[in-house]
Amino acid sequence: MPSPAPPALAPHSNVLVSPGYLAGPGDSRSIFDTLDHAPGWAKTIAFGTDTYYTSPCQRVRVANALESFYGGWTITYAEDPLGVPDWITTFDRNTPNEIVAAFTEILVDGLHNNFADYLSGGPHYTGISPASLTARHRWEAVRGTRPFRTVSPDGHAAYRMADGWLHEYDELLTPEKSTWRMSAGPDPVHTPSWRAFFSRYTPQHLITASAAAFTDPTPVPRALDQIPDRHRSLVSIVRADTTGPGPRAAAALARSTQAQAIHVPPPLAAPISLATHVGSRRQR
Repeated sequence: MPSPAPPALAPHSNVLVSPGYLAGPGDSRSIFDTLDHAPGWAKTIAFGTDTYYTSPCQRVRVANALESFYGGWTITYAEDPLGVPDWITTFDRNTPNEIVAAFTEILVDGLHNNFADYLSGGPHYTGISPASLTARHRWEAVRGTRPFRTVSPDGHAAYRMADGWLHEYDELLTPEKSTWRMSAGPDPVHTPSWRAFFSRYTPQHLITASAAAFTDPTPVPRALDQIPDRHRSLVSIVRADTTGPGPRAAAALARSTQAQAIHVPPPLAAPISLATHVGSRRQR
């Protein structure tokens, strides 16, 4: 059951909030830190507010354009650096930072060898899919819906898979048409508080990293006034341990290049796969 904020706490007090997908965007420093310290990545500040990163291979572009339509983070990959992107991922400005950070950590860590370490046979390959993660956390598949989706036990988060034929360039141009979507809020399907979009060829292990953070029930650290007002009645809030950060708070402050988001407990049941994601369409 959701709990009100502990009494006598100042607005800037540090608290732990669950579920994390309703905690608000939080502090994005962990995302910037990952990209700022990525070897060989270039950083540009434009218009005094927007931040852009480019990978050493020139294939990945990461944008944090505050005043754009979605705000948040947009990430593209193009096997031909001067060509049309093979895939695009968009996290809007209200997406919890843990979900974005999980994606960017694996992106930076695996790009140097085209993610070979995370593919079948690689040392970091898990075989876990977003669908198996939602299944083990008891998310419910909503049958008969188009597009197909699974919904969290509290009904305030959804993972959606679009079906039917869609020209791949349509989802590159219009994130709402993306094959995969995460969202959360009082009504996560029709009026979500935040959305994350993944086009069809976004590598599965990157989506899985975000899905692990998305479905993780562990409370996340926030300042009390960072929790969206419309979520206050839907979350549980406890005072943060003043003796030191909890496991997830510590992870947010000192993340390794091996993003722990994809290291999850053994499944409760056989994994359920909605579909098989693939990497770049040119690598099939």
